[in-house]
Amino acid sequence: RRTNRTSFKVIAASEAVTALNQRGVIQQTGATLELVASDVLDHYRTYSLLERLLHNPPKLAEQLAFQIEPQTRRLLIEKYYEFDGAVIRELLGKKLSSRHRKDLDEVSEKTCVLLKSCRRQFDNVKRVFKVVEDMQGSVVQNIKTNFLLPEELARRYGAVVFIACIKFETSKKKLQYLTFPDFYHCAQSIMASWTYVDNGSPEYDDTELDREFLLDLRELRILLDKEKEHKHLVCQKLKPQLLERSYQELDSNFRSYTRALVGLACNLHRSRELRSLFLELVERCLEPWRQVSWSHTDLRNFLSSYYQCALEMDVLREADLKNSWERYMTVITSCLLRMYHA
Repeated sequence: RRTNRTSFKVIAASEAVTALNQRGVIQQTGATLELVASDVLDHYRTYSLLERLLHNPPKLAEQLAFQIEPQTRRLLIEKYYEFDGAVIRELLGKKLSSRHRKDLDEVSEKTCVLLKSCRRQFDNVKRVFKVVEDMQGSVVQNIKTNFLLPEELARRYGAVVFIACIKFETSKKKLQYLTFPDFYHCAQSIMASWTYVDNGSPEYDDTELDREFLLDLRELRILLDKEKEHKHLVCQKLKPQLLERSYQELDSNFRSYTRALVGLACNLHRSRELRSLFLELVERCLEPWRQVSWSHTDLRNFLSSYYQCALEMDVLREADLKNSWERYMTVITSCLLRMYHA
């Protein structure tokens, strides 16, 4: 087994030497091909010794065997934990099991990313998830502390961990058009507004949703009792902004739109409906808007008016639901606008 590893290093190093030669490194440095090959192989051997420490970055910072400057160490950790959005998109919604690790050749072929890189990314995501999934506090801060990752990269991992913890459905055929940046954007919005951390509660973390808030959302059904008033306010506000055809379409279909948005809110306290959030948004909201050819601007104007007009109605204030409505619609608007690839 050791012989196989050594031969693999030699093959990988020779490929690197070939690449460097093609880039003109010999002409630039004046070194011989043999010297470059020896230097590259030496780096490969050093990396093979460092890799196990990269599995636990704080140990890399503590070790004394290798003299590595802090700047170089940070770069090494960041490069090792970098990931391709296309690869991670293929992993979302799947259990990080050995069975799925064996299927990474399909991911490699689909994303045009080397199989070895896909395996590294899979293992890194699994490692980060296992370490931080049960930790309290900010998941991003926990990742930064335990893996010494820079802020933006820690946030990307945090979104992956969050999606896995809630078990959001991301693999259905109707969701395949959504990219990792789409899910990252939505996860960031949900974590910022729907988790316990938003309420300042220290015993919970931002991978757990505020259950009391989700239960309060059931009371938003009172908006359906005031549908005519809500519709009048929205149509009145939007009429100057819409073409006649678009206005007539909104007037005809307002009931189905409001029932989709409010109905979704009323069911989020159920785990099954919560996990299907993205699919519900596509099927109940985005597909109907695509069918009537709404532009992104049309959608933005409608969601803004729909949200603001409800706040102007007495019904939310009297039921003490303004805060819940704001928290709900802030996230839903952010997600829908990101997911609407018109």
